Amino acid sequence: MTCTLLVLQHADWEQPGRLLTETARALDLRLLVARVFEEDIPDPADCDALVLLGGPANVDEEERYPFLRQEKRLLRAWLAMDRPCLGFCLGHQLLADALGATIAPNPAPSIGWVDGHLTHAGREHPLFTGIDPPLPLFKWHAQAVQPPLPRDMVMLATSNACVVEAFSVRGRPHIMGLQSDNHAAHPQDVRTWMDHDRDWLDSHLDGEARDTLLQGAEERFRERQLFFTRLMDNFVTLIQKTRTGTSRP
Repeated sequence: MTCTLLVLQHADWEQPGRLLTETARALDLRLLVARVFEEDIPDPADCDALVLLGGPANVDEEERYPFLRQEKRLLRAWLAMDRPCLGFCLGHQLLADALGATIAPNPAPSIGWVDGHLTHAGREHPLFTGIDPPLPLFKWHAQAVQPPLPRDMVMLATSNACVVEAFSVRGRPHIMGLQSDNHAAHPQDVRTWMDHDRDWLDSHLDGEARDTLLQGAEERFRERQLFFTRLMDNFVTLIQKTRTGTSRP
């Protein structure tokens, strides 16, 4: 049965990405994309899962980004219904915020290609089934989820660049946040991000580092593609298990 994912997009240039759209076709997923920065969020009642993308906002910038108010209300209601949810970058932070975690500046901006490492809980979590560490992560953020996590949150992955790279909810493995932006790790998407987020990028990287970032988009791409495809395949399995009530360990 086809799964429908409601995808919340927070900026014009931070689209679902080629990897997510290609993987959706391969896995027979329907992506219902809501551009929340310019339109109301549609009724998610008929959707199987919620996917939150990244964006330029910080979780506490509701005055500057009014769409955050509606999104936070939807997210709280979605979590109360115990429905599957996957957040990337800003989406990861919004999800963590809704669960009671603290979001604050990372010790340093994390931009580019980072190796992530699974915790013991991460190695046992179904999202990472069949995935061998290190995780090939694409990073683009200055804010981060701060430890210690609330009691009901479980850290799944970490890295030298950011403590909380992935988390889930105890007893609810179908609710997860990933600080990375691997849905947009295709070289063409990386070029788009570098063009549209030039001012922010220039404030953190010099010319040599920008060249390295672009070069890294080409290197190990096949590895990142396989990683993301397996990740989403595992997420679909979790969605299907929630339909039958078997997602809890």
